[in-house]
This record gives sequence, structure tokens and C-alpha cells, in this order.
Amino acid sequence: MNDSSLPTDLEAIRDALLALLRECGRVAVAFSAGVDSTVVAKAAQLACGDGAVAVTASSASLATGELDEAVRLAKQIGIRHRVIETAEFADPNYLSNPSNRCFFCKTELYSQLDRVLPELNVDVVVNGANLDDQGDHRPGMIAAAEHSVRSPLIEAGLTKQDVRDLARHWELPVWDKPAMPCLSSRIAYGVEVTPDRVRRIDLAEQFLAGLLGTRELRVRLESGELARIEVPVSELPKLTSPEVSKDVASKLRELGFQFVTLDLEGFRSGSLNAVLPVESLSLPAEWDSDPA
Repeated sequence: MNDSSLPTDLEAIRDALLALLRECGRVAVAFSAGVDSTVVAKAAQLACGDGAVAVTASSASLATGELDEAVRLAKQIGIRHRVIETAEFADPNYLSNPSNRCFFCKTELYSQLDRVLPELNVDVVVNGANLDDQGDHRPGMIAAAEHSVRSPLIEAGLTKQDVRDLARHWELPVWDKPAMPCLSSRIAYGVEVTPDRVRRIDLAEQFLAGLLGTRELRVRLESGELARIEVPVSELPKLTSPEVSKDVASKLRELGFQFVTLDLEGFRSGSLNAVLPVESLSLPAEWDSDPA
């Protein structure tokens, strides 16, 4: 597939991604509406046509607006779309919030996908993991390997920047969307995950996003019902005036947080992983991104 508007290296990667998905046959894309899974969904639709379906998991840990965005994106792409309910909040292992909480979440997701595969009439499940994810704390990748889920972005050699460049080329509106992991990821390891806590985090982040006009922020829940607000460093002054800080603290206490703090280091994706030992931040040697 020739396209003079793409740099040669990205064109080659794009073609490799499409070829890989064609070889998969009929595919179900684990579709969260983030930029990674959206690119995979678009590629699957181009490569497999009616043999591709995007599947979005809905649960209490999904931030407000994400499901609606998934529906809109699937319609824009022209891919079949299915929403399934997942029940990770019924798993005590997930609720206890260990450092590998994501493993239990993804195990539930992929188990539910396995259950509906015959109904979806697909051969393989694919996810949106990219090359850069291999150097991060991603226990969900172990769950993917256990369920024979493939990662076409990794197999075709796409970095996060490649993904964003391809999304922009395909005119996908999420090409510059900030990472939007599940709401449970805002809760410090060892602090129990509950529907009420993720609901309060969601409401607090909606409030701050409206106040600041940015989606790139986090409300982290530490022990003792302490809310730690992370916003880009450039946005810190907006929250430090006495009047605004008082309003923010009042709103978050109204939502049920006991203490409200502003992190002076600013927004850092995955900052809760700072407490983990270094060896846990990379994938174990037995995880192989190449299913062959």
C-alpha cells in the first residue's frame, strides 16, 4: 500500500501492521478508545473488513465519557462494535489492590472475551500494547500471554510515537489523547479498590478537568483517604491561589476525601509505581511478545 504522504519508515511499519492483521484472519480488538487500541481497530478494519470487531469492556473502573467515546470512534472507523460487562470488582484479588492488580483485571477481560469468541465469529484476540509498554510495569501483559492474545503493534515494531503518527495520518481524533488508564490505577497499592472510591476519583477528576480545561491530570488516592492531585507543572499556579485551593479542597472533601494535597512535581504517568522495586518494572523473561 503506497502512500507518499507517509515517511518511508512509517509506511513500512503501517504495511507490516496491516499484513500481520490479515494473517490473523478474523480478529477481536480489545478496544478502550485510547490511541493504541484505536489504531489497532482502524488497522483491523482496513485489513480484515467485516472479519474485525472492536470489543469494549464496561465496568465501574471506566472513566466517565470513555464508553461514549469508544462508541463514536468505532462508528467513525466503521468497525463492528460490541460492549461487554466485566466483573473484576467481584474478584477479591483485584479488590485487595496488589502491585499486579492489572493482571487480575486483564484476566477477567480476556476470560470474558474467550467466552464470546464463538458468538463474535473471530479467530484471535488482539490488544493495543506497543513497544514502549515493554519497559513499564505491565502485569496485564502476562494475562494476555496466558490467553494467547496477540499484540500487533509490538509484533510490527510500533513505538508510542509511531502509533500517534499513524493515528494522525488516519485522521483519528484521539491521535493526541493523553493516556487514560482505568480509575483503579489511581489508588495506591494496598489500598482497597471499591466502586465508591473509583466513583469519587472520577468525579474529582471531572471537576478539575472542567476547572483547568485539561484532561492531563490525576487524582491519586493514598492511604487515609488522602487525595494527591497531579496536574502539569504549568497548571500548578492555577491551583495555588487561596480562593481556588480552598474551593478545590472543599469540593474534594465533599466527595469524601479526608485530606487534599497538590503534588509539586506535577503530573507523572504511573507515579504510583515509584514505590515498586526496580525489577518489577519490566516484563519477566518468560513473557514473549512474539507468539511464534
